[in-house]
Amino acid sequence: MVLAVSPCRTYRLPRRPRLGFIIRPPHQLLSLLLCPGLRIPRPSVLCAQPRPRAMAIFSSSWELPLVAVCQVTSTPDKQQNFKTCAELVREAARLGACLAFLPEAFDFVARDPAETLRLSEPLGGNLLGEYTQLARECGLWLSLGGFHERGQDWEQTQKIYNCHVLLDNKGSVVATYRKTHLCDVEIPGQGPMRESNSTIPGPSLESPVSTPAGKVLLRARAIETQCYVVAAAQCGRHHEKRASYGHSMVVDPWGTVVARCSEGPGLCLARIDLRYLRQLRQQLPVFRHRRPDLYGSLGHPRS
Repeated sequence: MVLAVSPCRTYRLPRRPRLGFIIRPPHQLLSLLLCPGLRIPRPSVLCAQPRPRAMAIFSSSWELPLVAVCQVTSTPDKQQNFKTCAELVREAARLGACLAFLPEAFDFVARDPAETLRLSEPLGGNLLGEYTQLARECGLWLSLGGFHERGQDWEQTQKIYNCHVLLDNKGSVVATYRKTHLCDVEIPGQGPMRESNSTIPGPSLESPVSTPAGKVLLRARAIETQCYVVAAAQCGRHHEKRASYGHSMVVDPWGTVVARCSEGPGLCLARIDLRYLRQLRQQLPVFRHRRPDLYGSLGHPRS
């Protein structure tokens, strides 16, 4: 995904310290933080006890919420995928994150549509139950970027939904969004990938949901919305038919990459500065420049 800001005019914003930092895989975490002065808790406290509040561990000098972006290489092995994701989520919790983002197809990447359908589960199945327990255990929110969901119409359609699931720190499902625009593409060297062979487009859009890191707009894509963009990605070779290319990152509302994953599975962390976001929106009020008379508003097409 390429993110850019239209070069209409140069604006000078107050300088602020870079709040993101890069994290390598959990066994390489020692001294790669780019935030000076941040102390990593000792490994012995690796999510051993649930925290009453995910935000409670922040000191007075680090009051901004911390989010984690997890980069993984999913395969058809669902249990191995969960083990990998759980290790990253626990590491994110140990480092103080209040919300961890997992990428689309965090549960598995199948070899073909038939295997995708066979491995899929309902939201009330065993796999999502393991993630709800993980959220409770670690005391942080989980954004599960794309779950292969057998919906209530499974018996009639024999197709699934690509469902984004948001869990709170008690393991409750607080929001779901079923992908409305499916991915049917031709990839050189890998052949066609047609999500519509096994997946039904979602029926509706959803409203933003309040989290400890601010409101998540599950369908947000562009910097023009003046939001933090949290992009969790797959990486590496999933099986003999498919590979992904990583580049998980967090981009601030001004288009600055404040955190980025290194090569291979791992995670990166960034603090979400909502005061900076509000300041930027005041100094560059793009929302006031919109022309709904020309192109309509979301949910209200131009008549």
